[in-house]
Order: sequence, then C-alpha cells, then structure tokens
Amino acid sequence: MASKAPPSIFSPQRRAASRRRMLELQRRRDDAARYIIDDMVEDVPERLSFLRFEPASALIIGDYSGELARTLRTSMVEVTEREPGFGFEEEEPFPFEGFDLIASLGTLDTVNDLPGALVHMRKALAPGGLMIASFVASGSLPVLREVMLAADGDRPAPRVHPSIDVRSGAQLLQRALFADPVADHRTITVGFRSLDRLVEDLREQGLGNVLADPSPALGKAAFSRARHAFAAAGASGRTVESFQILTLTGWKR
Repeated sequence: MASKAPPSIFSPQRRAASRRRMLELQRRRDDAARYIIDDMVEDVPERLSFLRFEPASALIIGDYSGELARTLRTSMVEVTEREPGFGFEEEEPFPFEGFDLIASLGTLDTVNDLPGALVHMRKALAPGGLMIASFVASGSLPVLREVMLAADGDRPAPRVHPSIDVRSGAQLLQRALFADPVADHRTITVGFRSLDRLVEDLREQGLGNVLADPSPALGKAAFSRARHAFAAAGASGRTVESFQILTLTGWKR
C-alpha cells in the first residue's frame, strides 16, 4: 500500500519566495532584523562544546548570516552550506551524505513533511554524526495571534502558521530513528513600538505567511483595528512579543 502523502499546509513556492525576499532585505539593509538566526547560530557551538563533539565535516541549512560556517571553519571543519530559497529540497533525499554534523536553522517550521525531512537528515549523516535543528515553534507570537483574531472579527481567517511543541518534536525524533533524541525550547522576547515594526521584522527574517491557502489581506479598517489592539496589549508605547525556539538534537548510530 502506498504511503499517505503529507497534507499541503505550506506552499513550497511561497516559502522559497519568502526566503529569497528575506535574503534580499538582509543584503540591502544594514539594520535588518536577524535576532532569530543570531540566537540559533550562537546555540550550535555551545551545544557542540557541551557535548565535546568536534565534527570534521558539516552541512549547514538555512543560515543566511553565514556566521556558523565562519565559526566552524576556524576549527578546520569542512563546511557545506545550502539555502532552501534557492532550490535545496529538505523533503527529498539529500544529494550527498557522510556529514559529521548537520545544522538546520530556521527552516523546518514550514516544511509539509517534517518527519520525512528529519529522516533525510539522519540518512545524510555519517555513523556517529549529530543533527541539530532549530526553528520557531508552538507558543510563538501570542500577541499577534490575538490581534489577528480581533482584526478579523466574527470571521477569523488563518493568518499565523500552525507549529509543533516540544513533546511533538521529541516524538518526531524517535519516529525518524535518531539515537539519544533531545527536544528543548527557549524563549526570545522582543519589544515593538508598533505592529508595523513587528510585520517588518517577520519579513526581514523570512517569517511571513507562506500557507498554501492564504487568507485575503486585511483591509484598511481591519488593519487599523489590529494596530490599535497591538498597541493596547503593551505599555509605555511598547508591546512585548515572544518567540519560542525549539531545538531538536539526535545522533546516527
């Protein structure tokens, strides 16, 4: 019996376009937001140090800052970098294998077949290799979710991505047959002076809506309601929003 295809929650075309727009914004703007990727990049060497793991080769997926590759290369690690916005398919078997380390940063929250992507990463590892995958997870953007509901009124529309939590992440690692699977999360909190600034930050970090069935854009009246609701959720002219970063780690034995 043929395996059931995963649901098409996200549009691969919109996902790639969003990432390409992010890359262009990061290139053109010196002050473009990048605190999400910075946090994920900083986390990887810390984990490697804690585990006392020194890879000789690494595949890095999604780090548009390039910082993790630079850090690893200072330790003489042979690094391969790939970007989903330019044709790298995480939901297909990887065209290479034998890596000691695979680090996926900020991309797995918008794949339709997350279990399949994890399996492909495990298969691309060398025996004894380590996978570290970080992405935005369940519980993120609680204020924005409430604001969008308020803006839509009696006819709410899907505008914020569904996401997974720590428990689901741990189960997915086990399902993908990783050894010693670990799922943990941390919170990043950021203050915003306006809803417009939050929206810009999301675009600059490739976190915009890439749903396969996107809702119509908010009209002027609805967006005005959203702005007022966002401001009302804050204090002293600043509204605090939070991002939950889920990190999955596992080994290939």
